[in-house]
Amino acid sequence: MTSIGTGYDLSNSVFSPDGRNFQVEYAVKAVENAGTSIGIKCKDGVVLAVEKIITSKLLKPGANKRIATVDRNIGIVSSGLIPDGRHFVSRARDEASSWRRTYKGPIPTSALADRLGGYVQAYTLYSSVRPFGVTAIVGGWDSEVELSVDGQVGAGPQSGSGGKVEGAKAGGPGLYMIEPSGLYWGYYGAATGKGRQAAKAELEKLDLQSGNLSLLDGVKEAARIIYIAHEDSKDKEFELEMTWISSTDGPTKGRHEEVPKDILEEAEKAAKKALEGEDEEEEEGTGERMEE
Repeated sequence: MTSIGTGYDLSNSVFSPDGRNFQVEYAVKAVENAGTSIGIKCKDGVVLAVEKIITSKLLKPGANKRIATVDRNIGIVSSGLIPDGRHFVSRARDEASSWRRTYKGPIPTSALADRLGGYVQAYTLYSSVRPFGVTAIVGGWDSEVELSVDGQVGAGPQSGSGGKVEGAKAGGPGLYMIEPSGLYWGYYGAATGKGRQAAKAELEKLDLQSGNLSLLDGVKEAARIIYIAHEDSKDKEFELEMTWISSTDGPTKGRHEEVPKDILEEAEKAAKKALEGEDEEEEEGTGERMEE
């Protein structure tokens, strides 16, 4: 069995003898060399953030957005090839528009992730196209609806297993990550790009499963995590771009919007301070070991 291309990487419609699709793996490598993107699912919304590496001093700050609004309640951030990401967003907007025309309402985050996953996977099947060189994180807020016995389909039990659950709601925050293969999963916290490993380690420390993290705390944590992930590329300057989607009674009223400038600047200051504190602790620890 071969572990290198040797002819099997010329088309994405061909598997190698050990069942690998090298074109998809190359697309994943393109993502791993790009800036870090993260998404955090909070109790009252979703935060999306991206590390935009500044490749030229002539670039205008705040321009060339990397996080896009798909529908009023959904945003997408991606790492990888920027043109691929823009086409991906364009397709997502088409899907959201089609859903709205058909069902007269906003597309659920899970339905959009499912449609986009299928679209990306189709680009791994034909030799006339190539896989998308992006991994995208989709975050949204779906309108909450009380689950009632009257609304359930079929003649299921009114209580107990399969029946009504007191206080149960459908909707709320949703976070999905779609990979170049078309694979997608629902996440509490997702990270992709060059600093994904460091970002994942920090996300795991937040205990997001408990659902206690507020949206404002999520903004602060997202800024801190992006600054930690940037340590691998600290010789390059970067710009932090961040958006959020809150509950219908939160700061964004269920819409996907940019984090206000004053809140973002405060989060960045806290992130820099935390990073400097960690560096000082490491230096002190190194000094103590040398003395021993």
